[in-house]
Amino acid sequence: MNAPFAPRVPWPQLRRGLVAILRGIRPEEAEAIVGVLIEEGLEAIEIPLNSPDPFASIETAARLAPKGVLIGAGTVLNVEEVDLLNYAGGRLMVSPNVDAAVIARAARHGMVTMPGVLTPTEAFTALKAGASGLKFFPANLLGPAIIQAISVVLPPGTVVGAVGGVGENEFAAYAAAGIRTFGLGSSLYRPGATAAEVRAKARAMVAAYDAAFPIETRGGG
Repeated sequence: MNAPFAPRVPWPQLRRGLVAILRGIRPEEAEAIVGVLIEEGLEAIEIPLNSPDPFASIETAARLAPKGVLIGAGTVLNVEEVDLLNYAGGRLMVSPNVDAAVIARAARHGMVTMPGVLTPTEAFTALKAGASGLKFFPANLLGPAIIQAISVVLPPGTVVGAVGGVGENEFAAYAAAGIRTFGLGSSLYRPGATAAEVRAKARAMVAAYDAAFPIETRGGG
């Protein structure tokens, strides 16, 4: 008999499956950058923990975010960082790997979780640990066809995200493969970018996403 899957926090119903990744953002930039992303319609924002003073930025972002907007951390590697994320008000935990203890601690805090995976074995291990969704990384090395092939054997309704080398020009190819959740890093934000620059990129991303995924075709995430 297969081992039961662990309890998990479900992936939320988002209007668009877009997660902004603000690697390298500084606390003094967080309010302006996060503010324009929310205004442009992004509902999930990740601040990687290898950014300068990341928990200060996460706390600022969490204060700004209206209900229904996920703010959290990426590159989370241990349970202590999960606890600090919870203290800062974060509700999204993204990790580069599959660590059952990290996923379980985040779930106990009520966080949405998205660990990084590359293979079917890692994907099933993450789901059994209670992951809300899966981050296939680096997506630009796998490509839509391979991610789709792995997705076919996953439990129905599994949220599959493509992260790494994905931008507005790739949405159509992933849409054809049935993948509609994406992490947007350098294609959306680079350290030192102004709020106006990020707004323009976010607006273009949203427009491209809406063109690739008509609203009647969307489900959760």
